[in-house]
Amino acid sequence: MITADPLSLAPRPAEPVPAAGTAATVRVAAKRVEADGVVSLELVAPDGGRLPDWAPGAHVDLVLPNGTTRQYSLCGDRWDAHRYRVGVLREPAGRGGSAYVHDRLAVGDLVGLGGPRNNFPLVPAGRYLFVAGGIGITPLVPMIRQAALLGADWELLYGGRTRASMAFVDELAGIDDGRVRVVPQDEHGLLDLAGFLGTPDPGTRVYACGPAPMLAALADATADWPRHAVRTERFVARELGAPARDTAFEVELARTGRTVTVPPDRSMLAAIAEAGVEVLSSCRRGTCGTCETGVLAGEPDHRDSILDDDERAGGDCLFPCVSRSLGDRLVLDL
Repeated sequence: MITADPLSLAPRPAEPVPAAGTAATVRVAAKRVEADGVVSLELVAPDGGRLPDWAPGAHVDLVLPNGTTRQYSLCGDRWDAHRYRVGVLREPAGRGGSAYVHDRLAVGDLVGLGGPRNNFPLVPAGRYLFVAGGIGITPLVPMIRQAALLGADWELLYGGRTRASMAFVDELAGIDDGRVRVVPQDEHGLLDLAGFLGTPDPGTRVYACGPAPMLAALADATADWPRHAVRTERFVARELGAPARDTAFEVELARTGRTVTVPPDRSMLAAIAEAGVEVLSSCRRGTCGTCETGVLAGEPDHRDSILDDDERAGGDCLFPCVSRSLGDRLVLDL
């Protein structure tokens, strides 16, 4: 059971409540150190009521009391309708959100909530191979629990810098210690992806989350696997070339009837915001999915790190923080 951090109960200055416009508000019910540099937050409705349902792979947007919005994978018990859990890695080179969570956010604080939404769903399969690097374990924890509940065959390869920096190790071992391979880099070196994955199998699905070098190595190791067999979630955007066009285009906001011109040096998200239409966003790099927007007409120039080839070909959504237009006009569901 997650318990409150005694240090977080000390008297502290009052914090402002989350910004208006968020979908809901939750209260920090518990805060716990899970590993070196990693804390978990347990979140509940202020009135103790039910929270929206979610499925493995889902994440939420937290609007912190200092006004920043950050996206975190849900890693608790999906069958507990009254509590969410997220894990937060302290990122010294980040934009301040993780430092705020670690140093200032306390039990009892109110946090704005967006979502949950799921760009990393667990699809049915007879066998799963899970690969995690560091804090990338968070979206995989509920997937592993789901696979175990369904009686599916599964294994986990979990790497990290040191054993002390790897969160939820004991919890995962409690599900099935024989299926969990914990590989701290300072003890065993880099992950042996080829040895873990074995030969391609059309009945197996590979789910991975972690740093970019690990995902790049995984892409090489699974080059011969069947299409759609490998699903990954990224923390850092892929390297992208120049947009398909270097001229301005128009975006019609169907719900408001406004038309916005997006110049070459502005993001679609920024242009929409300047027109007075709020779109919740977090990473602004095309990795989190927070700003997903429906496309009613036109051809998007997809520049995100989320959609697969089939989803891009469908053309029914985009991420305005990075996406642009292939033509002169897009119509968005805004």
